[in-house]
Amino acid sequence: MSSVPGRVLIIAGSDSGGGAGIQGDSKTVTCLGGYATNAITALTAQNTLGVQGIYPIPPAFIAQQIDSIMSDIGADSFKSGMLHSEEVIETVALSLKPHRKIPYVLDPVMFAKGGAALLEPHALSALKAKLIPLATLVTPNIPEAEYLAGMKIHTLDDMIAAARRIMALGCRAVLLKGGHLEDETVSDFLLEQNHEPLRLVSQRIHTAHTHGTGCTLASAIATGLAQGMPLVAAVKRAHTYVQQAILNAPKLGAGHGPLGHGFTVRKFSGN
Repeated sequence: MSSVPGRVLIIAGSDSGGGAGIQGDSKTVTCLGGYATNAITALTAQNTLGVQGIYPIPPAFIAQQIDSIMSDIGADSFKSGMLHSEEVIETVALSLKPHRKIPYVLDPVMFAKGGAALLEPHALSALKAKLIPLATLVTPNIPEAEYLAGMKIHTLDDMIAAARRIMALGCRAVLLKGGHLEDETVSDFLLEQNHEPLRLVSQRIHTAHTHGTGCTLASAIATGLAQGMPLVAAVKRAHTYVQQAILNAPKLGAGHGPLGHGFTVRKFSGN
């Protein structure tokens, strides 16, 4: 382990709006006391109104970025986000296989907040067969979980059943996020092998400023794991961090605005 607490290698797309992707992840890791490194999988032109364009990075260069970091700085955890094609997924899987002892949080990003598809349809089978079995934790929202589990989710019991199906693909644990259900309370479920489901409940925050919540949650968990926290403790801290980041959103843009990742460091800015 490094003397620097919590080296997190983030493998994800760039969000030019700064709320999600590499930018949101790096802010999260930094604000929780970790150290973020990056392997960028795609460039996006996007803002709070949506995604206007995607420019993919060649898979060989993605692998080169990962190898460059691992040969020098190293990592105490991995976090992946937008992996848009079958070739990219296969490349990342090959790059991570030699490092299977390092915790890996996989956020199966399929759609942007505004609904734009961020994963090519034929890449789903590669994600399920080659990458999920490498993951310590998979963190789907309900639409993503429906694709991965091959079932519709309407109730809390459905969430648990879907999470079990996803865990059967080979990962060690699943955190299924329930924000897409329309209850006033939001329930997330953490399922680990040989453990009872853990339900995390929060009051729904009615706001448009939720861009990057999934990225933020996954990278916050990855930071905790990199810092040596047990999975449940890392998930609970990340859950609280996301709630506070929503409440402290800077209210930027005319659409789905970003979170206030930096609320943890305001004492240094005089605010």
